[in-house]
Amino acid sequence: MAARMLARSIVCYFKDKPFSKRTWKLVTGCWTSEKHGPLSTSPDCATPTGPIAHYDSLLRSGFLLEDSLQKAALWQLEKLHGEMARYTNLPLSPPETTENGKDSSLSDKVSKISKPELSVKTEEWVKDVSHVALRKEEEECDTEKDCAKPPPPRGCYIHGGVGTGKTMLMDIFYSRVKNPRKKRLHFNAFMLDLHRRIHRLKQSLPKRSSGELTMYDPIFPVAMEIGAETCLLCLDEFQVTDVASAVILKQLFEGLFTCGVVLVATSNRPPEELYKNGLQRAAFVPFIDVLKEHCCIVRLDTGLDYRKREMEPAGKLYYTSSELNAEVAVNTLFRELASRQNDVTRPRVLSVQGREVTLNRTCGTIADCTFHELCERPLGASDYLEIARHFDTVIIRNVPRLKVALKDQARRLITLIDILYDQKVRVVVLAEAPLYHLFDGGSMSGEEERDRLMLDELGLTNEAWKRLTLFTAEEEVFALQRTLSRLTEMQTKQYWIQVEQRRM
Repeated sequence: MAARMLARSIVCYFKDKPFSKRTWKLVTGCWTSEKHGPLSTSPDCATPTGPIAHYDSLLRSGFLLEDSLQKAALWQLEKLHGEMARYTNLPLSPPETTENGKDSSLSDKVSKISKPELSVKTEEWVKDVSHVALRKEEEECDTEKDCAKPPPPRGCYIHGGVGTGKTMLMDIFYSRVKNPRKKRLHFNAFMLDLHRRIHRLKQSLPKRSSGELTMYDPIFPVAMEIGAETCLLCLDEFQVTDVASAVILKQLFEGLFTCGVVLVATSNRPPEELYKNGLQRAAFVPFIDVLKEHCCIVRLDTGLDYRKREMEPAGKLYYTSSELNAEVAVNTLFRELASRQNDVTRPRVLSVQGREVTLNRTCGTIADCTFHELCERPLGASDYLEIARHFDTVIIRNVPRLKVALKDQARRLITLIDILYDQKVRVVVLAEAPLYHLFDGGSMSGEEERDRLMLDELGLTNEAWKRLTLFTAEEEVFALQRTLSRLTEMQTKQYWIQVEQRRM
């Protein structure tokens, strides 16, 4: 009965709301109309122009609780807000055009490079390409004063514990910035886009002849391509987790900063702890100083998780298998939701980058999945983004206690919840354990015990053991706290309102 009532409330919650779905939307806490601006009956949302004013309006409305550290962080973003309204990283000279009048893209230019030129050192090639526009400007200008461009403003890197409001502050800032050349992405989506660009650029290169050795690094050209599209890049949940990402991100952001891109990022880690304990970290460490040079570092760590504060629940959305009739309740919830869909219950096959991902039980925009389907198969961020694109409600059944031996599955669950949260997808969970007891480190598996014996034979100390992320679940434990915090918020009515608005 409880599940039936919840399902009906989910479907009918917005049925009698006095606004058109096509014209009204929720923007960081304020009801606004795309045509007429802030709702006239809400004076608190009618006056804000910058992040601080908007934040204050949310305090007055009771939407937020006042936090001195959040306010201090917003003052940094307020300063950047004013600077970004006047800033651009576009060159002063007009872009090169093709015969049909369209801008000549970087990939077109790269495809025309002759094979001998590809063997030139990457640094020299990049230097030549990136300064062509600047040399043209200098030749055409009468005085240096006329051609001088202001340096890029410093961005902002906000770090702190889970649930402290980092993403909220970044979104408030992003929503108020008037600069049209801005982009906001979750870090997982950003990395997928980055790899697609790298692949596309490599495909555009001339084919290498048999036995011919060529050297070409696509990272900086990709940075130039991104810089040509945006001058403000906002990234949520910035992280560096493996050696390949460390190498790519170091090169990429050095290139983006060279191209005048301003970065605003949120992270659970301070810069000094990025890629902590990672393999070949010494090669990554110099980038930390580069990041600090181009971003103000803001610590937002009050010790409070605002997602755990008392908020009106949307209903019972997290079940444990030990509860009486828990599975029956989840089945009832799925049937009620499915009955409102213009579809039948059936398997669905999603196409993801040439691969097929099958979900065995779906109905319209509802996906009823098992933990095995979502986290024990070799799926990744691109698969979860595709799921979020097709479904607005995802049921995850049979989630086990996440022991150390299930590190790969834990990583996938973390990625899955991060993406569903960012894309505002409803989640219902049936798990073996209560939410905040879901992760249990447990004892070492046989494979991990062998790793420990190997380290003992090599004479490595206990401290060395702790520093080797390869043999610990430290990163998973850290990230899982964010996942648990987000799952808590995803059970509130406030989150479900945001879901409804995202889907309009």
